[in-house]
Amino acid sequence: MARLTSLDRSVAGKTVIVTGAASGMGRATAHLFADEGANVVVADVGDDRVARVVAEITAAHGADRVIGVPTDVTADDQRRALVGAAVARFGTIDILVNNAGISRASSVFADDESFGEAWNATLAVNLSAYAHLVRLVVPHMAGRSGRIVNVASTEAIVATPGLAAYSAAKHGVVGLTKSLAAELGRHGINVNAICPGPINTAMTAAIPDDSKTIYAKRKVPLRRYGEPEEVAQMTLSACLPAASFLNGASIVVDGGMTILH
Repeated sequence: MARLTSLDRSVAGKTVIVTGAASGMGRATAHLFADEGANVVVADVGDDRVARVVAEITAAHGADRVIGVPTDVTADDQRRALVGAAVARFGTIDILVNNAGISRASSVFADDESFGEAWNATLAVNLSAYAHLVRLVVPHMAGRSGRIVNVASTEAIVATPGLAAYSAAKHGVVGLTKSLAAELGRHGINVNAICPGPINTAMTAAIPDDSKTIYAKRKVPLRRYGEPEEVAQMTLSACLPAASFLNGASIVVDGGMTILH
């Protein structure tokens, strides 16, 4: 009997840019794509942080399939340099994972200067940079099977007091993803969002372990925080050639947390 399956589940030879790739979910994503045979462009702020991840991937897979490009995603010249470096090294861009993010307290009761600074910085990194990077990579994807994954958050579904900027930005990422999916689908580019819930990353590192345990037992059906690779695996899945009919989706990776809200 002939096989029913005909769609490819390999990213080998594809070129992926991962922003925010020096730690947490971004680092896990960069490693996972490298493990699966992709060419990886590691982008993040800080030369040393980027070099460390490049060294890790080089040790596992050699230097031919990875480059590091220290990048402040809020700076237009650095975004352009990132895309240019990827094309110069690997010839094309097949996948963009917009993962860079920050979280700043932004209570409406904060003083004007603090609120304004948190608002502007958060939206610049977590939303505006995503849109600008998509615009830069699309010319290298159009007409082919490009994949764009925007990392949002369950803060796009539920919300936390005092994180107005972060929640607004992540809601914006989901809206941006839908609009881009509608516009770019005809050009052979699929755009989707990943919405991680409580994950053990640098953003949650300051939360005491006992507080995490209590929260998880009360709010997460799986009764634990997730790990970065568990999110990275879903990001990879959305980028597979076989995910050819997945477009405009917001995929929640939260252990079931939001179903209890």
